[in-house]
Amino acid sequence: MRIGELSARSGVSPRSLRYYEERGLLASERTAGGHREYGEDAVERVDRVQCLLGAGLTTDTIRELLPCVYARERGEPAPDLLDWLTAERDRVTGAIRGLERTREALDQVIENARVSSPADRADGSVAPGARHGGPVRWAGRPSGVAGTPRPDRLPSQASDTKL
Repeated sequence: MRIGELSARSGVSPRSLRYYEERGLLASERTAGGHREYGEDAVERVDRVQCLLGAGLTTDTIRELLPCVYARERGEPAPDLLDWLTAERDRVTGAIRGLERTREALDQVIENARVSSPADRADGSVAPGARHGGPVRWAGRPSGVAGTPRPDRLPSQASDTKL
């Protein structure tokens, strides 16, 4: 099948299919006219690549992993496949934990920003930034974003900064 048909059957763009081929994840043969021709197994292989990419694996890791996966399916020994998959799962689990910590930190910043005056707080305390006389701003945003103070200049220090 040609690249357009593989794209339609797999739901993956021709550009991505060419990238997979460039990275060694997918193989094709060339016709006399230079067109790519893929075997029937290409749809399943593209689906597997998509699944592994979705799980957070890199194309380099997938390229090394695919021969082991297919060897196991053919009943051939696949050395270190289980150890490799376990290590990759542990890496993904660590990344998830890091993202969860980041989300918790963002939740705290959002909560602090929502409560900007003593009247808004149940305990009557003053919210961070409320002493500056304006809305609470998170100074950690990237500089250069319209209306965002630079991290090194708080609103009380920068009279020329638009809030």
